[in-house]
Amino acid sequence: MNTEERRAAAARIEEAEAAREDLRDALDAAGVKLPSLRLDIPSLVGPMPQPLVDLGRCNLSTTRQLTAVLRQRRTELLVKVREANKQSTSRPV
Repeated sequence: MNTEERRAAAARIEEAEAAREDLRDALDAAGVKLPSLRLDIPSLVGPMPQPLVDLGRCNLSTTRQLTAVLRQRRTELLVKVREANKQSTSRPV
């Protein structure tokens, strides 16, 4: 792996870390805490990592809180998720 590839791999991991923190902040603002929210370690290895955010496990109370927040913002979330999906499929892997 050359220097440019290492930098690209590091940038992908940094982007995933930032996304995880953004999600944590958004969930905190909504009153939802996912205690196991983290990056999936196996997805970070290899010459071209494909980072995944592991939402982890949560108790029943947290599950209900998250469900309520998602239901309250359903329409807005659908628009944003569809846009994010379009962007991710248009990015080169």
